[in-house]
Amino acid sequence: MAGNLTRDEARERARLLKVESYEVALDLTEGEERFESVTTVRFTAQPGASTFIDLHDARVRQVTLNGADLDVSAYDADKGRFPLADLAGENVLRIDADCAFTRTGEGLHRFVDPVDQKVYLHSQFETADAHRMYACFDQPDLKAAFQLTVLAPSDWEVVSNAAAERVEDLPQDRGRHGAHHADKKWTFPATPVMSTYITALVAGPYHKVTDEHDGIPLGIYCRASLAEHLDAGNILEVTRQGFDFFHKVFGVRYPFGKYDQLFVPEFNAGAMENAGCVTFLEDYVFRSRVTDAVVERRAETILHEMAHMWFGDLVTMRWWDDLWLNESFATYMSVLCQAEATRWGQGAWTTFANVEKSWAYRQDQLPSTHPIAADIADMQAVEVNFDGITYAKGASVLKQLVAYVGLDNFLAGVRDYFNDHAWGNTELKDLLSALERTSGRDLSSWSKEWLETSWVNTLRPSFTVSADGRFESFEVLQEAPADYPTLRSHRVAIGLYSLVDGVLTRTKRVELDVVGARTAVADLVGEEQPDLVLINDDDLTYAKIRLDERSLRTLVDGGITTFADSLPRALCWSAAWDMTRDGELSTRDYVKLVVSGAGTIKDLTVLQTVLRQARLAVQQYADPAWRAEGLALLAGMGRELIDGAEPGSDYQLAFVQAFAGVAAADADLDVLQGILDGSAVPEGLKVDTDLRWTLIHALVSGGRLGEAEISAELERDATATGERSAALCRAAIPAAEAKDAAWSAIVGGELANAIFRATIGGFQDPHHPGLLAPFRERYLAEVARIYKEWSFDVAQGFAVGCFPSLLIEQETVDAVQSFLAANEVPQALRRLILEGEDGVRRALRNRATDAAAS
Repeated sequence: MAGNLTRDEARERARLLKVESYEVALDLTEGEERFESVTTVRFTAQPGASTFIDLHDARVRQVTLNGADLDVSAYDADKGRFPLADLAGENVLRIDADCAFTRTGEGLHRFVDPVDQKVYLHSQFETADAHRMYACFDQPDLKAAFQLTVLAPSDWEVVSNAAAERVEDLPQDRGRHGAHHADKKWTFPATPVMSTYITALVAGPYHKVTDEHDGIPLGIYCRASLAEHLDAGNILEVTRQGFDFFHKVFGVRYPFGKYDQLFVPEFNAGAMENAGCVTFLEDYVFRSRVTDAVVERRAETILHEMAHMWFGDLVTMRWWDDLWLNESFATYMSVLCQAEATRWGQGAWTTFANVEKSWAYRQDQLPSTHPIAADIADMQAVEVNFDGITYAKGASVLKQLVAYVGLDNFLAGVRDYFNDHAWGNTELKDLLSALERTSGRDLSSWSKEWLETSWVNTLRPSFTVSADGRFESFEVLQEAPADYPTLRSHRVAIGLYSLVDGVLTRTKRVELDVVGARTAVADLVGEEQPDLVLINDDDLTYAKIRLDERSLRTLVDGGITTFADSLPRALCWSAAWDMTRDGELSTRDYVKLVVSGAGTIKDLTVLQTVLRQARLAVQQYADPAWRAEGLALLAGMGRELIDGAEPGSDYQLAFVQAFAGVAAADADLDVLQGILDGSAVPEGLKVDTDLRWTLIHALVSGGRLGEAEISAELERDATATGERSAALCRAAIPAAEAKDAAWSAIVGGELANAIFRATIGGFQDPHHPGLLAPFRERYLAEVARIYKEWSFDVAQGFAVGCFPSLLIEQETVDAVQSFLAANEVPQALRRLILEGEDGVRRALRNRATDAAAS
């Protein structure tokens, strides 16, 4: 990674400098490859000090420091740094350069809409890519005010952190660059102080919708060709609900003036919390029918980014060790807001239990597991830490902390934290200190247990039952592996559930602290053994839970279909999935559970998660001899669920989408063909553009369709989404030459980021792992070079996406171990490769478990 800033370098630079302001002037009219970037920085320094400023992939024309010209040849293009020596107490630095547009989603990304050939730009600067657009001291604890001036075509909207204070028409002939089409100059006022990574620029002929709420100007933006699909009303409704809730619980008004939300093309993440200028993945503009689960997910993302305006933007971590402070807090607060202030209500916690925590449990059991409060030595280390621990485990632990100190005390501490540290930078101790004051609890031991250790505990019920069916003893057993032996203090509820009139109903609930390896539960002694015992009822703590034999049999025999409430059902689904991943439940038994119970799941997010997990289990964890039978069971279930679904319902759409993922037999492919060609469309199902691509992808993978049909569909849908879908389908053609072509395109390094990801998705088709056998060695021959030469987002995309994860055989493990033994690779890359290898090892173990169950 060019300019791989280390923590020690950042600390030293922060010791030497205090940055006051940036004035950044951009000319976006120069051409298709580069743009002019002139930066003036005012900062103080220790007199005589030496340091550097960051600037990536630039053509530097002139540098002046305190009025004196510096030698531009001193620019280190490989490291992306310009050295600064013999600084004065007060300094003015001006750097005139041309910077590069990107197609990787980093820095200032440039996209041409295939529909109308219009150009769209958006920035993405986290973690340290602001210096791809302008020269800066690119680290979070050197905050400054930013004043931006932009020259852009006259038909463009230009959006940044502050609202433009002036927009002027410019003469066509402006000197150095010759004659231009009519352009405009956008002048933005200075912002409040903020970190470089949350500065932003979005520019292009964007469609916009404006509104106002509680004195805050609101803007919603998307590409012009997507304007007809923008459901601004729903987005604004969630936005208003979020502001009202956060103003109430934070006690500090939104600090950045206006609030724009921009849905931008080819975005690398779900969204980014740029202050007052939030960017989102464009897929959140729904051009085709989606289930309400997807709308719920978008709402969580909207609220997550809004929470960042306070936690992350107003108060910012000092260094990336405390990235979790940003992401975990925003995740927890977004779900709390959904539960308390939106139409999803308490169901938001069901989604959290089934989606976020599942992600956290998976990440926490990888060989790369790390404490929530991580040790981040440099930028390469933080780039791979945007993971399930930083987001979901941290949020789960915050939920557990709230159960420990009380929600009112927690929010009071947060309010004090904002008031004490507004516009500044903090560390973990600053937040804990505020929470200790308001809760009256010493959190030092809690921090050591939960934030400074790794791995997830497992909680099991252990009991004896008398002859008349009552508990004679009851304990909760807590387990930890030898490598990560921490046994934590858990606040848990235990629920006893029995079938009452055909409904699994909670008949008893006790809440207690589980401490150490064994915790006796005296309140349950004498209670009648129920049909199901649920440890961690209400999902108060972060731990995997296990089901005793009777409880598991209750679920597998149909009891999972009878819960009255969604959260205990979701927790049981999660427990069953954990047991399957850990080899304690065979894939075929998990599939039996899904086949018997999926049709009764009313929570769409849980439903779609369970259907996806069942497909993954069959494709990767099933004994290969049983795989075809497992797919047939899931496909048969899918056909029945489609036939029984309410016409036009979200459930019907979810069932069709899931069925397409498991259709492999001729009869199942016939069903998909009939839906696609219109000869056998289920009543009420709208076969719209995106569903057509889903069907085509499945039929291509099944060998029914090929290049001719893909090209014809792309002609029907000549959009950016159509291009991505076509790339996915072409790479999924089950032929060696198609895989070779996809591989050549992937490693060629010329694909735009979105097409790159889509091509990898089609290439790694789980229906045809045999076609991927030649690419195991080719991956290992390329991965180190690519990681060294490419920018991080696409290099990581290759390292993770092209890992031979579908070649589930000992040869893959051996090849990876030989590669790592013979090559010195960066620690971050080593982590990604070992995570892939761990997935293969787990699949091998689970296949053995499933084979034994036969």
